[in-house]
Amino acid sequence: MSPLLIAIGGAVLLIILVILFVLSRIKVAGPNEAFIITGRKGRVTQSADGTNTTDLSGQKVVMGASVFVLPVVQKLQSLDLSSRRIDVGIKGAVSKQGIRADLHGVAIVKVGGNEGAIRAAAQRFLHQQAEIEEFTREVLAGALRSIVGRLTVEEIIRDRAAFASAVAEEAEHSMTNQGLVLDTFQLQDILAEGSYLQDLGRPEAARVLKDAAIAEARARQQAEQERLLAEEAIAEAQRNLSLKQAGIQAEIDAAKAKSAAAGPLAQAERDQAVLAEQQKVAERNAELKQRQLDTEVRKPADAQRYKVEQEAEASRAAAVLNADAQRQAVIAAAQASAEQARLTGEGERARRAALAEANA
Repeated sequence: MSPLLIAIGGAVLLIILVILFVLSRIKVAGPNEAFIITGRKGRVTQSADGTNTTDLSGQKVVMGASVFVLPVVQKLQSLDLSSRRIDVGIKGAVSKQGIRADLHGVAIVKVGGNEGAIRAAAQRFLHQQAEIEEFTREVLAGALRSIVGRLTVEEIIRDRAAFASAVAEEAEHSMTNQGLVLDTFQLQDILAEGSYLQDLGRPEAARVLKDAAIAEARARQQAEQERLLAEEAIAEAQRNLSLKQAGIQAEIDAAKAKSAAAGPLAQAERDQAVLAEQQKVAERNAELKQRQLDTEVRKPADAQRYKVEQEAEASRAAAVLNADAQRQAVIAAAQASAEQARLTGEGERARRAALAEANA
């Protein structure tokens, strides 16, 4: 093998080893963790007012990203950012009215999600992250006792949300300084000494019992009313059913009667039709007889009567004409006599007048 090939192979191998080494020094932070890289030089940053400050902590915080860690001179450490569920309880806390009470709550705590909070938490808990729970428990216990001393047991019970908010506000400053964030705090249980809570709840229990008795009586009354209404509805439905059944039965009976009478009615209709046809035949026979009578009897009789009437009318007319002729003859004779007499009288008068004139 030639020296050139050996040199090329050595160079390639060296490059591969360098790449593998570089890749091994690249670290990627998970979504629930933060990397703190120490051993860096101080970094100069400019604040809002324009002044330059130098970060002498030698720390770099990486969240959800990759970072190259120099070997030997830099060191990478991880801080868990996951939420932690912490039980918090106190005993014998004295309330505002001097009543001792035991309280139990649950807190959700995590390391803050900004660089300042992570730096603060890393300085205090990086090598003892399990101590975060104990520290939080102590801070919240002190806040619980402080808030309980300002309130009465009744106020704590009446508004647990306000009480939990007051506890969180009380503990916020101490936890923020340690780089921690209190997500939520809930008061789960409270026990007062002796029978205080039982005595406290007796009036309410009595009222609840009274309301329950009243509600039960009203429920029974409502149930009785609903039962009566249901029975009334059933009776109404039965009545409607009976009426409907009676109507149906009446229709059935009518149909049966109609069916039973159908035969006689049909026979009667047929008889009526026969009688009607017989009547038509009789009427046609009578009409034929009437026509025969008219032809054989009435028309000849009418003709004879007409002949007699015509003959009588002719005789009467002849008699009338004869009588009229006679009357006209008599009238004419009378008129002739009268005319003759008039003419005779006038002749006599004329003669006398002539005689008178002659004698004169």
